[in-house]
Amino acid sequence: MANVHIRPEEPRDAAAIRSVTTAAFRAMPYSQQTEAAIVDALRAGGAMTVSLVAVDGDEVVGHVAFSPVTIDGAEATGWYGVGPLSVHPDRQRQGIGSALMKAGLQEIEAIGAAGCVLLGDPDYYRRFGFKVGGGLVYPDAPAEYFQALAFSGTVPTGTVAFHEGFNATGG
Repeated sequence: MANVHIRPEEPRDAAAIRSVTTAAFRAMPYSQQTEAAIVDALRAGGAMTVSLVAVDGDEVVGHVAFSPVTIDGAEATGWYGVGPLSVHPDRQRQGIGSALMKAGLQEIEAIGAAGCVLLGDPDYYRRFGFKVGGGLVYPDAPAEYFQALAFSGTVPTGTVAFHEGFNATGG
């Protein structure tokens, strides 16, 4: 991770983000191979509140996106969904994903976010303070993978819906 730095996404990064995201999820058995299309749809919809890349020299090696969510069909003031989080397979297990998450959480909290939700491995995301359970639910996935992190310490109750960009298809 010595030569890697985190910065906001720039327009010229779109193709590299798509490539990294596709590669990162290619061998994942739980993936429907839609992650790159989700990022494209979030970008096209103007829904990426925070979008960060990890770069080594001029090469994008990782990406994370944060976008607004709704709770019980209403805009969830200050609540965001995390994802996808992608690191090129050749660069995984080097701390790049953790650096992206930490930087993204700092940025989203700095703009006044109340909290974040995500779908992912509880063993991985626990290190950032995410917890399974609480008052929020996401009925479209197994409950053990839906997690929340409240910056204020209070997790609201209700059913979460991610931005419509998460319905994108195609890789």
